Amino acid sequence: MVFCPQLSRTSISGAMWRILVRNSFLISFFRLTLALMLFLMVGPATAGALTETDKSVRSIVSGIVSYTRWPSLSGQPKLCVYASSHYTHALSDEEGQNSGLPYTPVIVRNDREALAETCDAIYFGSESPAKQLELISQYQGRALLLISEQNPECAIGSAFCLIIDRGQVRFSVNLDALTRSGVRVSPDVLMLARNKQHE
Repeated sequence: MVFCPQLSRTSISGAMWRILVRNSFLISFFRLTLALMLFLMVGPATAGALTETDKSVRSIVSGIVSYTRWPSLSGQPKLCVYASSHYTHALSDEEGQNSGLPYTPVIVRNDREALAETCDAIYFGSESPAKQLELISQYQGRALLLISEQNPECAIGSAFCLIIDRGQVRFSVNLDALTRSGVRVSPDVLMLARNKQHE
């Protein structure tokens, strides 16, 4: 048997190469697993964090609901929040953290769901003022507080319209819509709507 140094070197290099490839695969797999574990642990905490705008929207909506009275309602009003809203997370109780909300939040995806839930208040997202009027007409005879996220003119549709500009949140009031709504709102809230900025 003849010993060939070149063959031996090639065999060792091949074996080393296989070990390195196998180890680098294991290391990559370990890093990926570690990254996924960190994402799963940190992801929900990050997703659950509310921005200052989220907090302002929740505070204003909670304030409006708190100062509203329904003629025949015992207990908390049911606020149906359209899923098209940018603030469903802030207005709902998804994580069980917002137990101090003055309303019971329900996420709805369309008018049929909103009607089936027999809401006491509705928070519209991207629904147009005409679409809001269409739903209101189907709720005839029922006291209903209406708040809109994207109705800056506030001429038709909702009684309260949020105005969100560069992180600042304020609201305006459509007194005609409020009069027809069947709910009574404290004059303090109406005075607040006249301010230029409030959070």
